[in-house]
Amino acid sequence: MKLSRKFALILFLGMCCVLAVAAYLTYRREIELFKNDMRRDHEATGRALAAATSRIWELAGEKAALDFLGAENSRRHHLGIRWIWLDAPPGTPHGPRLSREEILPVVRGEVVIGSDPKAGAGGIFYTYVPAPVDPARPGAVEIVESFQDQRHYVRSTLVRVLVTVLAVAAVSGLLTMGLGAWFVGRPTREIIDRARRVGAGDLSSRLDLPHRDEFSELATELNSMCDRLAEARDRVSAETAARIATIEQLRHADRLATIGKLASGIAHELGTPLNVVWARAKMIGSAAPPDGDAANNARIITEQSQQMTRIIRQLLDFARPRTPQKARVDLRQVVRQTFGLLQSLAEKRRVDLVLVDAGEPALADVDAPALQQVLSNLVVNGIHAMSRGGRLTVAIERVRLRPPADHGGPEADYLAVRVRDEGVGMDEEVQRHLFEPFFTTKDVGEGTGLGLSVSRGMVREHGGWIGVESAPGMGSCFSVYLPWS
Repeated sequence: MKLSRKFALILFLGMCCVLAVAAYLTYRREIELFKNDMRRDHEATGRALAAATSRIWELAGEKAALDFLGAENSRRHHLGIRWIWLDAPPGTPHGPRLSREEILPVVRGEVVIGSDPKAGAGGIFYTYVPAPVDPARPGAVEIVESFQDQRHYVRSTLVRVLVTVLAVAAVSGLLTMGLGAWFVGRPTREIIDRARRVGAGDLSSRLDLPHRDEFSELATELNSMCDRLAEARDRVSAETAARIATIEQLRHADRLATIGKLASGIAHELGTPLNVVWARAKMIGSAAPPDGDAANNARIITEQSQQMTRIIRQLLDFARPRTPQKARVDLRQVVRQTFGLLQSLAEKRRVDLVLVDAGEPALADVDAPALQQVLSNLVVNGIHAMSRGGRLTVAIERVRLRPPADHGGPEADYLAVRVRDEGVGMDEEVQRHLFEPFFTTKDVGEGTGLGLSVSRGMVREHGGWIGVESAPGMGSCFSVYLPWS
């Protein structure tokens, strides 16, 4: 049985019980009221008849008084009125119905009111009122009324009460069923449907109940639970993706370690021959005529040898990162020194180097040469990205944020060194491979693809990371986040 029907049935039965008790109490009250009315009517009627009989007896004699009582008896159909002598034996024409002991209060001048359920057809209600007409012989007026009127009244009262009870119970039952179906059944069905959708994985739909009651509160809590479940599901998905990314990074790191060992060996093997080539090219260039082909070829060999030496040095930095020698330095000074080294390259490319100085020292514990190498790589990349010239800005600010998933750690304060250019920008595909070794978008001869990989490793050795914001045609912003203390 549905909840609304159970609720309606229980309420209906409870109401029937309450109405039945109320009907019983009403019945008892009506009986008492009827008896009290009969007692008051009998006493008032008896006193009036006794006084009138005594007066008529005194003025017109016994016959006139008895005729008066007979006329009253005939006129009042529901009452039996007669004259009795209190000393007459019961059963005689003017004898009382009561015994000698029961009639003694009337002899003393009191009114006696009572009932006899065994007398007549269903019992009688009687009243004796003394009427002093003869000092030598006490008399009284007897009034008798049958209980049939009372029974008829009680029967009509019971019928009326039962009809009322049934009508109220029926109307209440129908109202309870209707209201239960509307206020209980309908919200319950909606909540069940919502629970089934949640069980099927649908956490986005909302449950809105218009009534401000317990079901509305339950719907609100159910919506909150779905929101929390959706957040937990998204968090689990993000953590799973982060774990997968971490595993891929570990695999990638293992491959890079192997490449690094190989690169380190190759670098050592090529280092000495390159130094010999560079030295011999310098000797040839110094001995040959300045404008001759020999001097020009010697210069080209010397430049390419230096380029190969730089590549080998980057391979060694990538393969065997050294422990940073940290000291308390002002990052603004490191940026100025970097600008001084790259000013000629920037002017050649028609690029303005700008430091956004907030006026306050940006102190951090860093390895200044390593950080200068990182900034040099980022600034050079920005200059190369602006083929038509432009403005490259470096800003230093303090931020509070949570590190990315691959870095880990709680929310904390960091110093962010932001290098922003006005170049061609990068799409998402390029950004995914940006820090991979030997990946580059520069023209041949302008880069080796190791600068960002080496820079990323150096920043991580400082406990930070590098963030990238870029879009095609919108320029790029590389942010170096370093711990602030």
